[in-house]
Amino acid sequence: MARVADLTQKEVINIKDGARLGFVTDVDINVKTGCVIKIIVAGTCKGFSFFGRDTEYVINWCDIKKLGDDIILVDVDINTVCRDVR
Repeated sequence: MARVADLTQKEVINIKDGARLGFVTDVDINVKTGCVIKIIVAGTCKGFSFFGRDTEYVINWCDIKKLGDDIILVDVDINTVCRDVR
């Protein structure tokens, strides 16, 4: 069993194209069951980093293929999981 705090220290890598997506910044949890539904990964910075991030990746738990000690491997289409946060 993993804690949510443990997830935020792992880097997310897409096995579809080998891209490094970033680190988990948040999780979506079903409060009735206590299960993680989605992980949220901060996207790349646009411009100066103190302005924040323009995008984030919202990845369904079922798209996670492997939870390692340091990384999380996912199999996603970047265009479907990327959302604008501006």
